[in-house]
Amino acid sequence: MPIPWLTALKVIPWGDVIEHAPKVLNAARKLMDRQPAPKAPVQPSPPMDPAAEPPSMGELRNRLIEARQLIDQQTALQQQLAQTVTDLAEQNARLVDAVDKLRVRTRLMLGATVALALSTLWLWLR
Repeated sequence: MPIPWLTALKVIPWGDVIEHAPKVLNAARKLMDRQPAPKAPVQPSPPMDPAAEPPSMGELRNRLIEARQLIDQQTALQQQLAQTVTDLAEQNARLVDAVDKLRVRTRLMLGATVALALSTLWLWLR
C-alpha cells in the first residue's frame, strides 16, 4: 500500500533539510573547483600476461602512456560526476527554498481561512 504524499511530506524533517542544503551546495561547488580540466578519451590495452617474457622499454613506455590516458579518462568521469552532484545540490537548494515558501503561504492561507470562517460565523450569529 503506497504512503500518501501528505504523510510522506510530514515525516521529512524539513528543518534539517533546509539547514543542511547550503552546506551541501557549498561542498559540491568546492568539489567542482578542485577538479582539473578533462582530456580526450583513450581505449585501454589488455593487461600484461605474467607468464610471457618481459616487455621491451618501448612497450613499457606505450603502456605507461595508455595508463596515464586511462587516469585522465577517470579524472574526466569524476569531474562529470562532481558536476552532476553540484547540479543536484543546486536543485535541492531551490527545492528547499520553494517548499519553505509554500509552507509560509499555506500558513497564511490557513490563517486567512480561519479569519474568514470566524467573521462569517460572527455575521451569521449577529
